[in-house]
Amino acid sequence: MWKIDNTPPRTYEAPGFSEPGVTGLFYDGPSWQGKPTRVFAWLGMPAQSTQASGGKVPGIVLVHGGGGSAFSRWVRLWNERGFAAIAMDTCGHTPDSGSRRRDHHALGGPPGWGVYEKSLEAPMEQWGYHAVEAILRGHSLLRAQPGVDEKCIGLTGISWGGVLTGIAAGHDPRFAFAMSVYGCGFLDRSPGLGLDKTDKPHAEKWMELWDPSRHLKDAKMPFFWINGTNDFAFTPEIWQESHRLLRARSGKKTLSFKLRMPHGHGAAGESPEELRLFAASHCFGEPPLARLKKQERQGRMIRAEFDTKVPLKTAELLFTKDDGIPWPQRNWQAQPVLLSGNLASSAIPLGTVACYLNVTDTRGCVVSSEIEFFEHGTR
Repeated sequence: MWKIDNTPPRTYEAPGFSEPGVTGLFYDGPSWQGKPTRVFAWLGMPAQSTQASGGKVPGIVLVHGGGGSAFSRWVRLWNERGFAAIAMDTCGHTPDSGSRRRDHHALGGPPGWGVYEKSLEAPMEQWGYHAVEAILRGHSLLRAQPGVDEKCIGLTGISWGGVLTGIAAGHDPRFAFAMSVYGCGFLDRSPGLGLDKTDKPHAEKWMELWDPSRHLKDAKMPFFWINGTNDFAFTPEIWQESHRLLRARSGKKTLSFKLRMPHGHGAAGESPEELRLFAASHCFGEPPLARLKKQERQGRMIRAEFDTKVPLKTAELLFTKDDGIPWPQRNWQAQPVLLSGNLASSAIPLGTVACYLNVTDTRGCVVSSEIEFFEHGTR
């Protein structure tokens, strides 16, 4: 459905959209309802080049979540981290700018997000196609910027942007790494996005076309997943299943499943240090995050061994005994556990229905084991 084209899309000025340190612009999108479209984006470069290779800087493509738009502050954040960055709007909008209201502009493509009721229409007329196309074209545009290292450009998205990240990563092998914040696949089982309440023909077709579970198997780049135990939409079971789709094909993949991590843009989804370090380890040679090497459970004991270049400081067992209620409402508890070098281990409390191990390194970065589920709780 999508074809990768290294030729950058044509760009246009965006009068009235000006922010410090970044450039507002439009670029060509695919046609919609027989008419041309344009995508709004903020584009920014580091103020002082942080040399990754040959005097060039790495880059990152930023995909906003539901209710969001292209965020200039997000571009500047990654510029401060040493990355060229582009943040595009995936719903045909122009962004907030001061008191300016976010509007669907005259050449905008289909509005989002999800848009399940349109799933029986021609795929290339739907939001899912246009949103991913905006990402791929934005990537081509960023690669074409002078001074950008096209071999080290990553992709990250928040919430619905994480959903789109899962799709785009399966179709654009040019990305050096990908990072999904909250978003995952198997959305017909999500309690917070409404697909489970959509009529069967539309829901099934949407899953066939746009669910990341149909696309992640083809993602081969290193992948980082970060989420919270009580997320309203991306629950532990579907999040872990999405991660496991990458098992045979993706190189290095890393989980960070935080206790009650809040959901949103801003500090919650944009600022975790784990995101910066995962990207910097691939582009600047910084020590990578720890990564799960081996995990085993024997009876009521769980153990996880991690590969790490940075000493691990603490380990915790996170567990919930709540059963029969929606995942977002379950009470998760955390307790310190034995950490011996790179090996964390713990007894599992009686009555536990799900648990996993977290380790924290000396930089304060959290990495997780996979989640163990118990159908009737541990006995």
